[in-house]
Amino acid sequence: MIGSLPKSVLVIGGGGREHALIQALARSPAKPRILCAPGNAGITAEAECFPVAADNIAELTALAIREKTELVVVGPEVPLSLGLVDALLKENIPTYGPKADGAHLEASKVFAKQILLKYNIPTAPAGIFQEVAPALDYLKKRGAPIVIKADGLAAGKGVVVAQTLAEAEAAVRDMLEAKKFGASSAEILVEDCLIGNETSILVVVSRRDYVILPVSQDHKRIGDGDTGPNTGGMGTYSPAEVVTPELLAQIDREIVKPSIDAIAAEGIDFRGTLFIGIMLTPAGPSVLEYNTRFGDPEAQVVLPRIVSDMLALLWAATHGKLRGFELQVHPDAAICVVVAAKGYPGKYPKGDPISFLSTLPPNTSIFHAGTAHNATGEVVTTSGRVLGVTALAPTLREAATRAYTVCEKIECASKYFRRDVGARQLNRSWFVVSYSACFSSPQQRSACVAAPL
Repeated sequence: MIGSLPKSVLVIGGGGREHALIQALARSPAKPRILCAPGNAGITAEAECFPVAADNIAELTALAIREKTELVVVGPEVPLSLGLVDALLKENIPTYGPKADGAHLEASKVFAKQILLKYNIPTAPAGIFQEVAPALDYLKKRGAPIVIKADGLAAGKGVVVAQTLAEAEAAVRDMLEAKKFGASSAEILVEDCLIGNETSILVVVSRRDYVILPVSQDHKRIGDGDTGPNTGGMGTYSPAEVVTPELLAQIDREIVKPSIDAIAAEGIDFRGTLFIGIMLTPAGPSVLEYNTRFGDPEAQVVLPRIVSDMLALLWAATHGKLRGFELQVHPDAAICVVVAAKGYPGKYPKGDPISFLSTLPPNTSIFHAGTAHNATGEVVTTSGRVLGVTALAPTLREAATRAYTVCEKIECASKYFRRDVGARQLNRSWFVVSYSACFSSPQQRSACVAAPL
């Protein structure tokens, strides 16, 4: 099998997800040459990087041809939605990731909702609107809390969970009148608010065959105790113990397999990652959204736990040979704490130098998400989410202690991170906040324990 694997892999993207993918692929016994476009300051130490933007389809295709790439792995959603996979396949370059028709499941929340409803896959009731007045009328009928979603891609920030009708009305006007997300909010979903625990299911798919990866749980909101606006993700951990083996079997039976069968029934030859966001409601698991790539930061805890050869897994999916693939998973728990720039997801500074620890604790990694080298060679911030500090340990508590120790010691003027990543799971058992170095005051520690995460 090893001899048949590709000798060169090009990873598209420049975030924490792509850094985690590169490390996972590098662990393959095949030891492929790994390239990345555009990469970041952390990735440059582990892959050959090329300064080609992830949305430049023509130049990425030319790069893959020029470098004689034997497999392309597409990380972000934008190039998928723009048809990068379609362009590469026309050049007979094997590519992991769905073509544009499959990527539309993420690029359009309306399209995804229509699929869910058409095939009776559990999901929240919703209305679809292009004009303000009908949307406001619908809000009054449904009441609050309620969820407002921009139809198109919005970097994980196009969702408002409105606690009051006034907040919901403002969100509707922001999206449809003020065009807060441009063309992405020309159409919106107004969706009933589901209550429960949220979980992330990552599935490697090849037509109707699939492999479910380790389950994780994300922290979307910017502030401790799940407060403030939504972000692309401020931290995550795996496994998510709330998803018991019995519940995972139910999710597979009622959501995963029906979703994959529905996609195939629509004539979509899907080969890539289907990310299913699920709310565990009192009535049962229900789909929040589909994404069509590895989650970020979910990938930063899921991929390090996979013992199996990731290169072999993605290669098998790309070639329609996934059936029978046996996934091996490390038993250790993993946690990722996202270090962001203060002000994210609003306005935030760029170009702040970052100082790192000379030595990391055991089984701890720093995945770069928004970094670059400045003119003097320093690593500096370039985006809202800057780093993902990931640690593995026999228990989640130990992993959290390791990760937060590193977060505290990273030096950056605009450094910000949530101090309660993992508290959902730890609070469900015997946990009393004991990694006190992670929290700056007794009040914060008390709030974390009490928070209904």
